[in-house]
Amino acid sequence: MILYPETRRSDQEDTYFGVKVPDPYRWLEDDNSPETMKWVEAQNKVTFACLETIPHRADVKARLEKLFNYPRYSAPFRNGRYFFYAKNDGLQNQSVCYMQESLDGTPEVLIDPNKFSADGTSQLAEFALSKDGAYVAYGISRGGSDWREVHVMEIAGRKLLPDLLRWVKVSDFAWQGNGFYYSRYDAPEPGKELTSSNDDHKVYYHRAGSLQAEDELIYEDKANPQRFHQVQTTEDERFVILHISDRGKGKVGDALFVRDAMNADKAWIPMIPEVGDDLYYVIDNVGDRLLIQTNRNAPNWKVVLIDPKDPGENNWQVVLPEKPEPLEAAGTAGGKLFAAYLKDVTTRACMYDLAGNIEDEIALPGLGAATGFAGKRDDTFIFYTFQSFNVPPSIYRYDIATRISTLFRAPEIPDFKSSSFETSQVFYASKDGARVPMFIVHKKGLKLDGNNPALLYGYGGFNNSIPPSFNPLRLALLEQGVVYVSANIRGGAEYGEKWHEAGPKLKKQNVFDDFIAAAEYLIANKYTSPERLAIQGASNGGLLVGVLANQRPDLMKVVIQQAGVMDMLRFHKFTIGWNWIADYGSSDNEAEFKVLNAYSPIHNIRKGGKYPATLITTADHDDRVVPAHSFKYAAALQYAQGGDNPVLIRIDTKSGHGASNTAKSIEQATDIHSFILWNLGVTPEY
Repeated sequence: MILYPETRRSDQEDTYFGVKVPDPYRWLEDDNSPETMKWVEAQNKVTFACLETIPHRADVKARLEKLFNYPRYSAPFRNGRYFFYAKNDGLQNQSVCYMQESLDGTPEVLIDPNKFSADGTSQLAEFALSKDGAYVAYGISRGGSDWREVHVMEIAGRKLLPDLLRWVKVSDFAWQGNGFYYSRYDAPEPGKELTSSNDDHKVYYHRAGSLQAEDELIYEDKANPQRFHQVQTTEDERFVILHISDRGKGKVGDALFVRDAMNADKAWIPMIPEVGDDLYYVIDNVGDRLLIQTNRNAPNWKVVLIDPKDPGENNWQVVLPEKPEPLEAAGTAGGKLFAAYLKDVTTRACMYDLAGNIEDEIALPGLGAATGFAGKRDDTFIFYTFQSFNVPPSIYRYDIATRISTLFRAPEIPDFKSSSFETSQVFYASKDGARVPMFIVHKKGLKLDGNNPALLYGYGGFNNSIPPSFNPLRLALLEQGVVYVSANIRGGAEYGEKWHEAGPKLKKQNVFDDFIAAAEYLIANKYTSPERLAIQGASNGGLLVGVLANQRPDLMKVVIQQAGVMDMLRFHKFTIGWNWIADYGSSDNEAEFKVLNAYSPIHNIRKGGKYPATLITTADHDDRVVPAHSFKYAAALQYAQGGDNPVLIRIDTKSGHGASNTAKSIEQATDIHSFILWNLGVTPEY
């Protein structure tokens, strides 16, 4: 039996609309207090002592390192006379950015993030080249933080300029001339980076080679402090586009303002003057008009041309009308318009002329996910990347004139044969009859006897789809006979905005019901059994599995909760948590409070309940979903656990919302995999 560290319980209590809600672990929200630091140290001591007793943990790590140790490339893209791409030799902590004059030329290192810090935990984040190819602006994330430290390099001589921009977050780098637009906050109080409210997001223009103090303030809105303001520029730099969102007020859409370089007054033109529930993604301009992907009166999205001088909806020209399949992404290259659609969560890609006439249905290698399909106006070919659960990311070159795709680069993974595994897609009925898709991946020759270990993954929120994807670390589970399952539950974008709208706020229980039904399907169809099933989710998915552990602990043996949003009554009080109100609602609203309080993981743990074996992961630099969520959840679950299953929390250092480098990714995967295999009764064979 595990002896957990004693966690002090206070008599803190809040009242919401006449309902008293205890919050005994409120003190754990202060991650900088000596008491919290001592608690973290004690919890990690217990956790790692338990993990070290798991047989084969060292073997699991060795296998993961071998599976991950192969060269990985990003698809190249062209800017000026150079091609740029990222490459990781295998076990490098960070991928290196390269450039070369031709596809068969000699690679030259442009930026090596492994040199950002001695321990390899500083990452290359946003990366933007000036249109003339003279400069690159790039952001550095220290230890996994969402804050960016921005630098500028002169490309010709690899000369790092003295520019240093700080407190940048939720920002693009949009070049125009010899400078770029970016978004930032005022500096938070020292030590308050995790609890800062992140108010007053401002847009500045920075000239290469200058000091941040000299930057020109372009836009601010003090009357609406919790709005995001992000800027992009068109390829010809004529138009500057300002996107404004206000998710803290429950709005899921954005407003759109434009500056036209042809106008001497630089006035903002209000194209979409008010923030609503419709989204607008500017693809590029076609002459005087903007090509925009939008879900305005089109839940599955469409592409339209809008004249900024006459933006009324009656004047929009529809280029790509809405289809039965949702439009996932659209881009331009070589004078063409490319569109990627989702059909039952797998990609279909087409090329059109700029008037919307179809010219090619691009033949993809199979059913999976393909991304890319964009480039420069004078490109004659583009690259896209295709992957699936048992197909590693492979890069294809598509010739625009001949309409032919050819394999450009495919990874070679040691001891891996795609043919050893198979993927199927099934559809099951949720509680209310909704038809939900689910992918099931396993070794060939699977016997449906109800005795297979299985891992069920889900997300279900924020209009994010979870397409088929390859993860070499997952192979270590699959080759041990674990069945991997990905359920495309509501709240995501798999079937357009209607699929998303069925999952947020007052309808959030649909998401949990979909995941419950997925587990029930796997058990009923003898893929696995409750004693052999693990569930896993991260961030919003961490919330998902935390709710499932409360509502249906009988369905699974293991829960892996990674950086989850677990306190649904106070999430909006930390960093940019207010941004999630558009999906979750707010405890400040009475109707939404009732729903949130009914499923909030921390507030629905029952004293004496028999909960699954649970491993909680978080990190000290997670300033998106602050670690207090996981701290309070772990404390509450350890206090309440009435069964024999372990409840452990693994708290990483110098990492953020995800692992900050390759070594930490492998270390975390080692502990997660070992915990799953141990608790599901699987003895790995290597």
